[in-house]
Amino acid sequence: MVHVYNCHPFASQHIVAAEQEPGLVCCGGGALFVVSAGGCKIEAYELQREGCPLICRFSSMGSVLSLRHSAVGDYLVTIEEKNKATYLRAYTNWRYQAAEKTRVGVRLLGHLLRGSSFRGAPKEQMEIIEIPLFEPPLCMACCSLTGDLLVGCAKSLVVFSLKRQTLSEQLSVLDFERVLILHIQGWSPSQVAFCAGYIALQTELEVLVVKLTPRQKSSPAAEEHALLPEDIMTETSIDEDAEMTKDGFSPLHAQEDFFLFPKHQEMLGNEAQECGVSLVLEWTGMEAESRGDMSPVYVLFRRFAPDFFQGCSVEETRLHSLQLHPMFTGKQEEASISKGGEPTCMFVFFSLPNTGYMYSLKNTVELVSTYQYPEKTHQAVLSDQFLYIITRNALQCFTVRCSAVAARVDDPYIDTTMKACPPITMEVCALRIQLFIGLKVLCQDGNQIVLLTAADVDSKEDTERTARRNTSRKTSVCKPTEPADSGHGWNLYVITSVSTLQLYREIVEYSKRYEQSSPSSQSCVHLLSEGHLLLRTALLLQDCESAERAQLQQAFQESCAHLGDRFSRFDKKDCHLALPYYKMSGLTVTDVIKRNMSMSSVSTGYGKGFIFFLKHSLYEETMEELSKDMADKVLEIFSVAEPAQLPHVVSSPSMLNADPDCAVTYLRQLEACGAPSITPSLCMASLALRKGDLHSYRQQMDRHAEMLQVYGFIEEPKLLLHGRGKAVLPTILSQHLHDTQEGLLVAAVVALHENSKIRLEEADLFFQELCKDGVEAASSPQLLVDFWEALLVASSHESIIQELLFRLTSIYIDRITRRDHSGVKALKTAEDLINSCSHYGMLYPWVSILTPVQFSITHDHQEDLHKLQSLLCGPTLEVSFILPLLEQLSDSDCTGLSVHVLCATKLGQHETSIDRLLDRCPQAIISYANHELQNDKLSLWWQKLFPEVCDRIRTAGNDNTVLLSALKETLVVAAKELNPLEFLDLLPDDGTAHFFLPHLLECSQ
Repeated sequence: MVHVYNCHPFASQHIVAAEQEPGLVCCGGGALFVVSAGGCKIEAYELQREGCPLICRFSSMGSVLSLRHSAVGDYLVTIEEKNKATYLRAYTNWRYQAAEKTRVGVRLLGHLLRGSSFRGAPKEQMEIIEIPLFEPPLCMACCSLTGDLLVGCAKSLVVFSLKRQTLSEQLSVLDFERVLILHIQGWSPSQVAFCAGYIALQTELEVLVVKLTPRQKSSPAAEEHALLPEDIMTETSIDEDAEMTKDGFSPLHAQEDFFLFPKHQEMLGNEAQECGVSLVLEWTGMEAESRGDMSPVYVLFRRFAPDFFQGCSVEETRLHSLQLHPMFTGKQEEASISKGGEPTCMFVFFSLPNTGYMYSLKNTVELVSTYQYPEKTHQAVLSDQFLYIITRNALQCFTVRCSAVAARVDDPYIDTTMKACPPITMEVCALRIQLFIGLKVLCQDGNQIVLLTAADVDSKEDTERTARRNTSRKTSVCKPTEPADSGHGWNLYVITSVSTLQLYREIVEYSKRYEQSSPSSQSCVHLLSEGHLLLRTALLLQDCESAERAQLQQAFQESCAHLGDRFSRFDKKDCHLALPYYKMSGLTVTDVIKRNMSMSSVSTGYGKGFIFFLKHSLYEETMEELSKDMADKVLEIFSVAEPAQLPHVVSSPSMLNADPDCAVTYLRQLEACGAPSITPSLCMASLALRKGDLHSYRQQMDRHAEMLQVYGFIEEPKLLLHGRGKAVLPTILSQHLHDTQEGLLVAAVVALHENSKIRLEEADLFFQELCKDGVEAASSPQLLVDFWEALLVASSHESIIQELLFRLTSIYIDRITRRDHSGVKALKTAEDLINSCSHYGMLYPWVSILTPVQFSITHDHQEDLHKLQSLLCGPTLEVSFILPLLEQLSDSDCTGLSVHVLCATKLGQHETSIDRLLDRCPQAIISYANHELQNDKLSLWWQKLFPEVCDRIRTAGNDNTVLLSALKETLVVAAKELNPLEFLDLLPDDGTAHFFLPHLLECSQ
């Protein structure tokens, strides 16, 4: 369905003063080209100047059958006929014909005029380039990005690359090089389009779009694109035609007695390869070797069956107005055009007499819009903002969805809670149906539309009827005048489009008519969406001055506000769009509330879209702090619309100015309705603290056990903290819990982390901010360490566990080293952690000998040391990660020695550890050996420990009872594990026989 409105996209029109009746018309590059009825005279007019003054006129070499202009290179290309032969010619430097008696050069493609004509001072002149072809040209198209030329013939397509050849330092000329021939099997295109590697072909009822892309890898199928001699091509073509005839796909003229019409068919993407149209590439240019790795990728195939519909006979059902339309966004446009890069989006448009189709070709190939025309069309032109079509007696302006497609490619945040854009599938509309008489030709350049009209005497009654209808509708464009002294009349019109801002403002005013009758009218939303897309198109293109762009941006935000207003009233599925549109509008939440208060009230009810916006703004904490009146109004709104959301609303940082008594009243009403009371109780406790009422606070906190209160904090984290990222702030409730119930506070934050309500870095900032006024170090207050220890007990994520182990180890080592503890008691002792957390291990017996409980350090440092030792005795800590931290911990005392020996042992450095213990604390060596020297380390008893003990006894003498006891324990182990001969080899030569003999006897037994 197509909506029809009566806006005014056309600002003005004037008539071009052409001397003779135009036969062909085209425009481009700010110029209008008119071929006189005789077909051999071309006139160029300047479109941008008032009155369209004549630029120049020049003669063609034959009768012009078709005419195209390329903005890149500013050249004209024509298909001409002379002496029953058809030629393809390009006219370059045509603007120099404005001077009187300017010379014209005629040459073949690739043959530059380097003779006497260019001797002496270089001279600029118009050139006519003859472009030879094997077959007569049927149609042609110019690439709007590169200026390359595509020519369609009966059995092939020929691509010519635009070149600029330098003749001298002062002079360069345009030329063409034939680079590619695409041989088509069984197809004869009636129209072609060419842009950015995309090639579109059209017959009477079929459309094919392919793209030339680099071939991914060589395959047997690649042999299809080898160079083929012309005779082989001809035979192949004949075979293909015969095969198609057998299958019923022969051309209509080949059927004598009856017609076979194919059915409707649409193939998108890879499916289009099965369309039955074969393309064979033949590279012919100088760069053929480098380009030979290109292959055609089928993008789209569409076949229509002829039908009788709305007065259009079967014979008249044929396609027209094939067009490829690129769209760039932002700064990409200039860069892409200069480098020949890819556009953001590519669209193809084609039309039947009663229906037009626009497809998006990049990324996903999809049908974007279908245009149902009210009557038979002759021609259509697609632009960034509009689709213009002409019927016999009307110019119609339709909206398009190019910017909706481009916006989603350009901005990944479209269709999220951050940003929105009208959907691609939104129905198109006709903004204007402007009446004319006898429309024949339509073309467009920038904001200029060119129309050729011609009224025949045979249709005088129809003309008069149309004229009366034109007068009765009081259209904005004057009725065309006809020459009184001729049997027929013609006119050439140039119509200027209005500015985007002017049309947008008219659309907004137009939408207010629907708003007055029905505030939630779909037509109102549809019009506002169309205006939004117009502004978005202008902003995406960025082809305006900074002052105009600022006005467009302001209007764009205004359109977002209007759409937000409309969707805020909706109770349907689209009500959620109020949130992103209000965000894009730049309005504050207070502004949005005031706008909706003027449209609705508590008694009449607010739309779901507005409630959705408020709710998400409060959740995301992106809104400003509301005044008391606004905050109380928000409470009132939610108490009626969604009472269950009241705890979340009350806890929002934007609601700090709300009346606590009013909030408590609404929360009590919520509890009375049977809602769970844990979170409302916590909210009322927080509100009591805000009022300074400690008695009410205690009453509310005593209603539920601490474990249930933790669940309440999980449901509403904003009771404890506000903000996210680097702006986390504790609430008044968390500050009070810090002073009175630290265990509940830590447990609640651990629960928030484990339920993905808060990240570890945010929890760090929360505790640092909470304890910043205390006597502890700001970087690692005790409450933060308590949180890390509690989280280590609860967490099951390996990455979090390793991070916490590193942090805790660092803290313990730092405190042991500095010994300036603040005196703040930890929530859990080392014994508590050993009993509750698997990452903390029982202390090894030899560690207890090194650092007994009665060790001469303070109790706080004793706890930190035991926690560190317990982590090193546990199974999880990777010692290699904390080696850099050990550099600050000296092993000069037993505290540091115990840590260093633990680390060395976990790294497998048992021999070094034995040396250290024998030197520093030999009384611990046997306990160490009994615990550590097991299994594969058992041999160290006699290989390392025994000789080291003997050496130290020799040095210290036989009076060292500790070493002698260690020697006896070592001999006991060696006697059990070695055979007598090995044991004898182990004994020292200077040993006393009666000392070793009992152990030798034990070994022998």
